[in-house]
Amino acid sequence: MWNIKKSVEKGRQGETRAAAFLEDHGFVVLERNVRSEYGEVDIIAQKEDIIVFIEVKTWTTFNIDSIQYSIDKKKQTRIIKTAEIFLLAHPEFDKLSMRFDVIFISGETFTHIQNAFTA
Repeated sequence: MWNIKKSVEKGRQGETRAAAFLEDHGFVVLERNVRSEYGEVDIIAQKEDIIVFIEVKTWTTFNIDSIQYSIDKKKQTRIIKTAEIFLLAHPEFDKLSMRFDVIFISGETFTHIQNAFTA
C-alpha cells in the first residue's frame, strides 16, 4: 500500500541530496520548494549566468524511462508558471538565461537532465 507520508519524506530527502549534488557541481542553490498558485519548483539554482528551475524525482520502483510520464506537459506548465512568478518577484535575475532541468535519483545514481523542457 502506498504511504503518502513516506513518499513525501523520500521526496524531501531526494531534494536535499539533489541540492548537495548541484552545489558539488558548481551551482548556488537559491531557493527550495518554491510554491505558487500554479504549482511548485523543487529547487532554483544559479550557475554562472543561468538560473535553473529543477524538478527532482526520487524513485526506487521505476526507472528513468518512466520520467516522461511523471513530468508531462501539465506538470511542465505548472513549473514554468511558477518560475515566471518567481522571476517577476526577483528582478535581480532578469539578465540571466533560464533553463528547466530534471534530476532523477535512483539509489546512489544521479542523472541530471539539462534543458529537459522549454518554456
